[in-house]
Amino acid sequence: MLKRFAPAFFVLLWSTGFIGAKYGIPYSPPFYFLSIRMAIAALLLFIAISFLHKTQPITRSIIGPSTLIGLTLHGAYLGGFFFAVSRGAPAMITALIASLQPVLVSLFAARFLGEALRARAVAGLLLGLLGLVVVVSPRIGMTGVDSVSVISIAACFIGLLGGTTGTILQKKFGGAIPTLAGTSIQFAATSLALFTLALLFEKPEINWTIQFVGALAWLILALSFGAILLLFYLLSQSSAASVSSLYYLVPPATAIEAYFFFDERITLVSIIGGLITVVGVWLVVSKQKETPSAI
Repeated sequence: MLKRFAPAFFVLLWSTGFIGAKYGIPYSPPFYFLSIRMAIAALLLFIAISFLHKTQPITRSIIGPSTLIGLTLHGAYLGGFFFAVSRGAPAMITALIASLQPVLVSLFAARFLGEALRARAVAGLLLGLLGLVVVVSPRIGMTGVDSVSVISIAACFIGLLGGTTGTILQKKFGGAIPTLAGTSIQFAATSLALFTLALLFEKPEINWTIQFVGALAWLILALSFGAILLLFYLLSQSSAASVSSLYYLVPPATAIEAYFFFDERITLVSIIGGLITVVGVWLVVSKQKETPSAI
């Protein structure tokens, strides 16, 4: 049952992450927001582990790889995209850039995991980038709600690279790491890193409104627990490229959610560019979904 519905649940939960970020960012700087989220998630997992210490031990051998996974899959990925949202990037744009992750994961997995990669992946990569340019380029330099700054786009790509690297690391090392123990270390390391960035670059101006607490609670329960654990489960069942292909379903879901929650416009250009990106991603992953991992 879980294997059958896990992909759909993952896409639904993951798409709400961009909505939760946009909903909570007005009440807290992004790095403080994320460091609080990760600290609470880590604490809850450590409490759970205390009742499961015989089956979920935290040992030195898992601290190193878990920390690397956390700093990339959570720290760089979430930090980049939350920063972009704090600079006004629309939820659909951030989700669309994140949807390029299957392309990069396929390229990285071919290099580092031995997963098969066909020549059509190059065409898919170029097509995916073209679709992104179609959507984003008209908005750069604009003013108003549809504008996108260069720094927010750069932050999104930092997040994209971080998520890609983290996915590869989780696929490579995750099988030997107890899920709860490894995830708790990931969250703790991420919280410490982001809190350091917050102290250096942000003012601790947090408005503990009902909206902020609600967004924080959703991101912890639905994303840090639900979506992340589903991601790890899916990676244990299939190839990194196959699992990452789910990301290209996220932008349409996010666009619909953003329309209802924030009245973000879904323009014809956005639809065309999004479709081009989806086709590009599909070219990369369509022939790899049944390719077993080499590890």
